[in-house]
Amino acid sequence: MSTHTSTWTVTGMTCGHCVASVTEEIAEIDGVESVDVTLESGEVVVTSNAPLERVSVERAVSEAGYELTS
Repeated sequence: MSTHTSTWTVTGMTCGHCVASVTEEIAEIDGVESVDVTLESGEVVVTSNAPLERVSVERAVSEAGYELTS
């Protein structure tokens, strides 16, 4: 099984709770193996066992209360 890494940018996060919320929601997407969120830059690096569709990540980020910009 191959591993895929994707990098996204999330806006609106201001604290550790924000990071935890985004991490939790993205981690629930099928196939996601790890989520690494950097608060200062908004960068989110996701490792998964298959390529992720933007709409899935966007939905998870929105559910957490934030916006996916890239």
